[in-house]
Amino acid sequence: MSIQHDPAIRGFASDNYSGVHPEVLAAIAEANGGHQIAYGEDAYTERLQEVFRSHFGEGVEAYPVFNGTGANVTALQSMLPRWGAVIAASSAHINVDEGGAPERIGGFKILAVPTADGKLTPELVDREAWGWGDEHRAQPLVVSITQSTELGTLYTVDEIRALADHAHERGMRLHLDGARISNAAAALDLPLRAFTRDAGVDVLSFGGTKNGAMLGEAIVVLDPEASTGLTYSRKFNMQLSSKMRFVSAQLIALLEGDLWLRNAKHANAMAQRLRGSIEAGISDGSISGVTFTQPTQSNGVFAALPDGIADSLRESFRFYDWDAARREVRWMCGFDTEESDVDAFVAELGRLTRA
Repeated sequence: MSIQHDPAIRGFASDNYSGVHPEVLAAIAEANGGHQIAYGEDAYTERLQEVFRSHFGEGVEAYPVFNGTGANVTALQSMLPRWGAVIAASSAHINVDEGGAPERIGGFKILAVPTADGKLTPELVDREAWGWGDEHRAQPLVVSITQSTELGTLYTVDEIRALADHAHERGMRLHLDGARISNAAAALDLPLRAFTRDAGVDVLSFGGTKNGAMLGEAIVVLDPEASTGLTYSRKFNMQLSSKMRFVSAQLIALLEGDLWLRNAKHANAMAQRLRGSIEAGISDGSISGVTFTQPTQSNGVFAALPDGIADSLRESFRFYDWDAARREVRWMCGFDTEESDVDAFVAELGRLTRA
């Protein structure tokens, strides 16, 4: 096969655009050869359980799946009866970026709450946490949060614990969408367990794809009483891999050592470099008309640009509009973003805003 792209080209559209970390590719190759029992009864998936327990403690169970939507839908489905509903921020991935799969495939209602920074609070949860016993209302039984959020912001340990306590006191459970959980841990300088299991999270969707994997996420059940039927629902949601050893091997490569943390720290650092360089340009007058719309706490930078600048800048660097009406854009950094990528981007942004 001849190569079909220029490997030197990188943009700021998504950490999903990146390739596979070389150590993860090597792990896939090392897991190859010979036969291993299919559908998760292989030595690599067994080892993965030990790896997850080293991070989250004894008694947790990990269920490898193909992708983040599959992880979220299947995890939440396992936490709910058919009449259940999930309270989430209106900006949550399960609400706006999963093609209706949670409601169409998962079969549960999402009760979306507007929030300026992508974060829920107990007070915001209470806007939809009502109506238990009312046969006319889908029953709010799970709160779902994202860490780091879709707006690049972070929950503190205390904020997650407050949400968990609030949910549990009302008979609800807490799910955490951790598509970028490694970036959150790196930014908070905390072990993964500190803001998940120890803070009261019941079930976790653990992300690998955005942090160097080829494909592969995992549903991690932190409290066995919060989830039922995953053995079966993973299959009927088309998330059961026959050659699961190759999914598990990737997650082992990330989590057995510190690759997950190295990758996340680098991505976060590149986002800080990007924001810091733009701020410096604004201060010295080499960049004009750019404002930031969210704090940069993980690996994403959110900004508003002067009219017409985004499209001109996209001629050289790919990225997405976040809210076109506000001229708000999102710039994401990944494990493979280089300083030279950031510097070239900032230089072009300065040239366009000065033109």
